[in-house]
Amino acid sequence: MVKIAIYGKGGIGKSTTTANLSAALSKMGLKVMQIGCDPKSDSVKNLCGGEKITSVLDVLRSKKSEDVKLEDLVHVGFNGVLCVEAGGPTPGIGCAGRGIITAFEKLEELDAYEIHRPDVVLYDVLGDVVCGGFAMPIRNGYADHVFIVTSGEMMALYAANNIVSAIKNFGNRGYASYAGVILNSRNVENEVEVVRKALDEIGGEIVQVVPRDGTVQVAENQGKTVIEACPDSDMAGVYMALAKKVMEKCNV
Repeated sequence: MVKIAIYGKGGIGKSTTTANLSAALSKMGLKVMQIGCDPKSDSVKNLCGGEKITSVLDVLRSKKSEDVKLEDLVHVGFNGVLCVEAGGPTPGIGCAGRGIITAFEKLEELDAYEIHRPDVVLYDVLGDVVCGGFAMPIRNGYADHVFIVTSGEMMALYAANNIVSAIKNFGNRGYASYAGVILNSRNVENEVEVVRKALDEIGGEIVQVVPRDGTVQVAENQGKTVIEACPDSDMAGVYMALAKKVMEKCNV
């Protein structure tokens, strides 16, 4: 089982990228589990026909802990992708990071990984602030590898720098390793060069450039990934290429 965390600044297209990566990996014949670690709980929406699934924290709020079953938390999406949303606290109350910790603990308690036995687990993690529960995939041995979704925009690169710093802080403990960045283009002038220059300081390399393309919006308007809605498109080819490169970086 390969465990991968996808981090990135909020709004950078991280969840769209992760969902398409999950779909592409499933098309390669791999059993994939995607776990959304954002209080918005919309990571797997396009793997589930555009519908939001019930999050782990929502289930725990509606049932006694001892009554919660694994099937309450894990939903089957496109092409068999196993979909989980950690969820978040009631708005204005509680800590979103703590919610991720609670969700992870419940999945372990119910033997989610042993029962479903995925080949690949993708954690889709909000990366504006790498602290508490949001750092859990890096520091608690959940993820083996970390990829960062960025663009050439300054705030996205700033977030990427913070994430790499957090990874390095935990690096000597045998936790997740930094695997590189996925450039989700925003049509910034000389974007590839801008990101490469930033990586001279941050470290790492561009694993794949994902061009800005209207096909993504066409698919999302249908509540689907590009892999499902437009399988013969150029963008589907980009995501399939990304899936292969991610597996190569993870030595699979």
